[in-house]
Amino acid sequence: MTDGKRSWARGRLAELLDLEVPIVQGPFGGGLSSVALTSAVSEGGGLGSYGAHILTPDGIGELVSELRKATARPFAVNLWVPHPDEAAAPSDRDRTARYAELLRPWFEELDLSTSQLEEPPPAPGFEEQIDALLAAEPPVISFVMGIPEARVLDEARRRSIRTIGTATTVEEALAIEAAGMDAVVASGSDAGGHRGSFLRPVNESLVGTFSLVPQVAQVVSIPVVAAGGIADGRGIAAALTLGADGVQIGTGFLATEESGASALHRAALHGPDARTTVLTRAFSGRLARAIPNRFTREALVYENELAPYPIQYTLTRPLRTAATERGLADYVNLWSGQAAALTQPRGAIAYLDELIVGTEAALSRPAPGHLRPSRSAMNNDTGAVTRTPGEMA
Repeated sequence: MTDGKRSWARGRLAELLDLEVPIVQGPFGGGLSSVALTSAVSEGGGLGSYGAHILTPDGIGELVSELRKATARPFAVNLWVPHPDEAAAPSDRDRTARYAELLRPWFEELDLSTSQLEEPPPAPGFEEQIDALLAAEPPVISFVMGIPEARVLDEARRRSIRTIGTATTVEEALAIEAAGMDAVVASGSDAGGHRGSFLRPVNESLVGTFSLVPQVAQVVSIPVVAAGGIADGRGIAAALTLGADGVQIGTGFLATEESGASALHRAALHGPDARTTVLTRAFSGRLARAIPNRFTREALVYENELAPYPIQYTLTRPLRTAATERGLADYVNLWSGQAAALTQPRGAIAYLDELIVGTEAALSRPAPGHLRPSRSAMNNDTGAVTRTPGEMA
């Protein structure tokens, strides 16, 4: 960041997390995060984040070690809090076989062995993951999909680890504050990837970012981070104006060269199809925002029959992997927020610098022309203002 700290950057979030600018890089799950991106954003003065929900406990320890070697600045590691029904779901081979049968036509179309459509291996357990993460002591731990139990947050405080929760409604934000977390991400329905709703069903929690942020800022006392549909300085300025203490940007950083997104995914984010996104359960079993393609459209017919998370996510993995390797965008989970059309191919540092400059420009911009007197407005000695016909009264 050049020219010293600007006034908009010297807020509660920057102070809490020791940042130069209150810009958080959104954490990406499913292998889309990278040490290179996380460290680049942190080195640039923001908060780089890494989505670790698919990593084993050992992998989490190794990740934090790698991040510490890559940057001396604060960074965050993100975990998904499991939904109670997912944690309690018993293994049922017959049920999984029925779910797998729905995917058979797409597997056969890509000449993939249907033997891969078997009972998925168990995913890493959250309890073991969070214990490993606490032991590794990253500067910040962020959570999505829910609130961890009190003993986790107590231990984080004991180890001086800052914690951030993710809310999709005002009620969730209040619950996060009541649990004792240090900050809350107000994640609007504009955001790409998985929706993190946990108190109500997702279809009752689809609040747009710029409706959600001021409501959350009005009722909580902890710093508020706006997320969803923000990809440039104008969006950051708007979020700050509405009461946010900072922003979290996902799709914009996902589109950078350092992210773990495939070239196929990044090309889609920069293409015209990214102007449209849909909420779909087709790839993972949880509702997520993505650029629509053939698979999301065809799977819509089976929307209520698809496997829940994480079974659907595991069953579709061979399909997604093969399609990515072959450059077939019609079968890939092209996660994207609603501002993807504002992205451009570039590196993370260049993008972060552009966000800083753009925010400064947006906050310094004069009021709209219709709120100012026209050049001919001063028409008499008394200084009375007259408006031209096109100006608002």
